[in-house]
Amino acid sequence: MATKIFGWVLLIAGIILIGWTLLSTYNIFTGERPAPEIFKVAEKEAILPEKGKVKGLETMLEEKMKEIMGEQLREIFPTEFIPKLLNLIVWSILAGILIFGGAQISSFGIKLIKR
Repeated sequence: MATKIFGWVLLIAGIILIGWTLLSTYNIFTGERPAPEIFKVAEKEAILPEKGKVKGLETMLEEKMKEIMGEQLREIFPTEFIPKLLNLIVWSILAGILIFGGAQISSFGIKLIKR
C-alpha cells in the first residue's frame, strides 16, 4: 500500500515538473517573461587616443574603416541579439532535460502503482 502511495506521489510530481517546464517555456517564448540570463553583453569602454601621439594617415584610415564596419555589423546584428539567442538555446536544452526528468519520475511512479 505504501509503494502505491509513493508511486502516485512520484507520478504527480513528474507531471507537475513537466507542466511547470512547459508553462515557463511558453511564457519565455511569448515574451511574458525573459529567459534566464546566462550570457550577458559586456559594456564596452571607450578607448581614447593618447595625447601627443601623431598617427599616420594609414593608421587613421584603418581605424575609421574598423569603426564603419563595426557600425554596419551593429545594424545587422544588434549587440543584444547573440546573447539573447544563446540564452534561449540554453533554456531550450534545460527545458528538454527537465521534461525528460519529469517523464522518468512519472514512469517510475507508474511502475510502483502497477506493483
